[in-house]
Amino acid sequence: MIKSMTGFGRFETTSGDRKVTVEMKSVNHRYLELGIKLPKKLNFLENKIRNEIKKYIERGKVDVFITYENLGEGSECIRYNSALAKEYFDVYQKISEELGVENDIKASHIMKSQDVITIEAEADDETVIEEMALETICGAAEKLVASRIEEGERLKTDLISKLEEMLQNVKFVEQKSPEIVEEYREKILEKIHTLLEDNQIDENRIAQEVVMFADKVCVDEEIVRLYSHISGMKDALEKGGVIGRRLDFIAQEMNREANTTLSKTTNDEIAEVAIEIKTAIEKVREQIQNIE
Repeated sequence: MIKSMTGFGRFETTSGDRKVTVEMKSVNHRYLELGIKLPKKLNFLENKIRNEIKKYIERGKVDVFITYENLGEGSECIRYNSALAKEYFDVYQKISEELGVENDIKASHIMKSQDVITIEAEADDETVIEEMALETICGAAEKLVASRIEEGERLKTDLISKLEEMLQNVKFVEQKSPEIVEEYREKILEKIHTLLEDNQIDENRIAQEVVMFADKVCVDEEIVRLYSHISGMKDALEKGGVIGRRLDFIAQEMNREANTTLSKTTNDEIAEVAIEIKTAIEKVREQIQNIE
């Protein structure tokens, strides 16, 4: 199977009051480029997240959006600083003794002293968060890959259809090419008959001229290579895997052979078909840019 580089995946994981949500979307790119947006609480996981995604994807520009929520009540707790409370009490006691005043400090006064009692957010368990985050990353990545495979199969069907059309055009050029040489020979004979009243024709000279022309317009090698490239691309599509770069190289070679065929031909029909082949190759190349 082949994979498109375009896709989307979303997955959520819930554990108690915690929830992690991951969304991934990807488009075509020459290499793998990861853009990860995550809350500060999960910053410590960024490298692990990158490594996990690389297990699923080899090429493409992938944007990853991660959110984390702790919806439970009681996520805050009261902290009592007993050492600081004792220091406050000792200071109040010392003031009472030095100034000779009654020490009327009560526990409620000390409780109101700064930083004796504080309310803090209860720390989340990083191990639990890590497990949830990585599980969610895997779930979203699997859905992303599934959508890329689905799109990849559509690309494969379209590409094979275009290759079949191209193959028919190459066959036309192959069958038409010998006719050009024969037509050229007949034109030479016609011109010579018109110019020479005695109709005495040097057959050897004509044969040499025809051979030179045939060599000039011969596209046998180009046809053979086009057949080979079309077959190679179809085989790669059937085999699947990460084949985007290979297909792009084959398409470049196909375009080279089509250009040479077009430059050699003196026949309008072949020229028109060669242009159709070039157009088909460009369409194939555009599709290939989306294959991983």
